[in-house]
Amino acid sequence: MLNIRFIIKMLGGMFILETLFLLAATAVAFIYKGDDVIPLLQSCGIMFGTGLVCYMIGFRANEYNVGRREGMLIVTLTWIFCSLLGMLPFYIGGYINTVTDAFFETMSGFTTTGSTILTDIESLPKGVLFWRSLTQWQGGIGMVVFTVALLPIFGGGAAQMFDAETPGITHERFRPRIAQVAKRLWGVYMILTIILCCFLWAGPMDLYDAVNHAMTTMATGGYSTKNASIAYWNSAYIDYVITFFMCIGATNMALIYFFFNGKYGKLLKDEETHWFYIFVAGTMLIVTFYLMQKGFAGSFGEAFRLASFQVATLVSTCGFATANYIPWGPFFWLIAIILMIICGCAGSTCGGFKMGRFMILTKNLLNEFKKRTHPHAVVPVRVNGHALSDEVVYRVLSFAFIYISLIVVGCLLLMVDGVGFEESIGSAVSAVSNTGPGLGSVGPVDNFSALPDFSKWVLSFLMMTGRLEIFTVITILLPGFWKQ
Repeated sequence: MLNIRFIIKMLGGMFILETLFLLAATAVAFIYKGDDVIPLLQSCGIMFGTGLVCYMIGFRANEYNVGRREGMLIVTLTWIFCSLLGMLPFYIGGYINTVTDAFFETMSGFTTTGSTILTDIESLPKGVLFWRSLTQWQGGIGMVVFTVALLPIFGGGAAQMFDAETPGITHERFRPRIAQVAKRLWGVYMILTIILCCFLWAGPMDLYDAVNHAMTTMATGGYSTKNASIAYWNSAYIDYVITFFMCIGATNMALIYFFFNGKYGKLLKDEETHWFYIFVAGTMLIVTFYLMQKGFAGSFGEAFRLASFQVATLVSTCGFATANYIPWGPFFWLIAIILMIICGCAGSTCGGFKMGRFMILTKNLLNEFKKRTHPHAVVPVRVNGHALSDEVVYRVLSFAFIYISLIVVGCLLLMVDGVGFEESIGSAVSAVSNTGPGLGSVGPVDNFSALPDFSKWVLSFLMMTGRLEIFTVITILLPGFWKQ
């Protein structure tokens, strides 16, 4: 039987910890003397009260009788209920008028998608904007990973939760206990955020904007405090700093941890990392020459600055904008879709299919060609010199099928709801890949406010499903999950 009491206890712990982040946003509101202090305090009370009740209900839960099903349910319900409670500052304060829009905005934040329904971001008070950025910062490395790091008291459930929430093909545990792994990943994440904040503050950003953009860049989320996003500063320095750190955010965090520990070879010799940076560099050059050839940029420097930022923000699923790429034409739209689907490395903060899976599929395809001429040869797929098991390859093939299927189903549901063809494709790919902007009227300088309510709920589901690597959510919807 499902350990219901343990699930409720874990959710309670999540809500109590989430209250701390809401209090941080409340402190910012108090410092800037905004009218959002009361809505944030009310939200804190509701969040903490809900968490305390849930924790007391499950206080005596058996912490050792926990398996995969409990882990999947805890993770999925965490993202749903944290989005429901996390939307309260927007809704109570009247900054977003409908539950649908408030939930969409918050789910987009926690999943680091970056799609927004806000038409005038700068009209929001500082505390609420800080809370909006905090949702992405938490979602970047994972709310559940954060909880596992701080609450090792939950014992046997930690491993199941970590595996269910952490994106990637396989989960390498470089420490014996999951809580130790989670703490180190969060440590690397915080250090990178602080370093980026210092770089941004050294440029034209003030401290408030630097903190917000450092959080949403490392989370590869893309929420900005300005209506024009990064284009507001029109600074080559800011563009290149954020471009660099978006690529860092799309790199495997475990390998960055080893790099910080002096084990440089694990990062520098990693095959997936090589594929990712070669792919990004090649795409940047292609787009640079395309922009020059079509006259969208007057010089190589201008073209490279535009191209490098747009490629980095799409491949890292960050969603920032320095230019409107919709007028760049169908050639770039196709490149954008490819970038939005493939995305960064496994174990990074970004969403999408992941370069690791793309690499495995490519190598498996090449092996099939070899087997045509050598039918009796045993040609395994090798990554970093090690042969992958058939189980891993089959799992990647299955993920590719369900990933594309989810995008197709999402497109169909949006089109049935009256959304245009371009917008449906762009929105569905953006939601499943957690990228942010799409195509057409939901492009980088527009927003999702005009979409029908049903479409926003569909996209909210796709954002959560994509962030949790699809299988975690879809498995819960199958009847077999609920059998003993």
